[in-house]
Amino acid sequence: MPPVCSVGRFVSFAAAAGALALVTPALVTPALVMPAQAALIMHKDLPLSVAVKLAEETVAACAAKGYAESVVVVDREGETIVEMRGDEASPHTMENARRKAYTAMSFKQTTAEYAKKLNDGNPVVRQQVTLPNVIAIAGGVPIKSGDTVIGGVGASGSPGFDEDCVKAGLEAVKDQLQ
Repeated sequence: MPPVCSVGRFVSFAAAAGALALVTPALVTPALVMPAQAALIMHKDLPLSVAVKLAEETVAACAAKGYAESVVVVDREGETIVEMRGDEASPHTMENARRKAYTAMSFKQTTAEYAKKLNDGNPVVRQQVTLPNVIAIAGGVPIKSGDTVIGGVGASGSPGFDEDCVKAGLEAVKDQLQ
């Protein structure tokens, strides 16, 4: 390449073209690799009307079995959308239901599955249960639209039947989760 020859602020065309030829690949290569702009992340959210129907159906399913049930529905971030305490349900059931919903949503599995991992001695789960809002007791189920978890629902108040009640509630709203 010919040396860059300048007088004052002027550079010869041949010299500038030669210098540009050396620099251009270094400038162009990152531009070819980097996207022009990032795409927005699109997702589905659980509507309030579906969350309310899910909670009502879950409480009703347990009431039909003679249990006073509490239920909590959380969104994809673990924030409560609906909380409902059935007639005669004990006060602690609200907190248990919230934590079950949060755990099911966070770990994208039922809390029964999560509790089994804890009971099997999974060292990661043993540490995770020390996190705030996490609980390893059956009765929490992730809410899915297709394969995507969009929330969680947790129930408490019917020992051994909480998850069955939640599944009955989910069955009642399954068409609205498409």
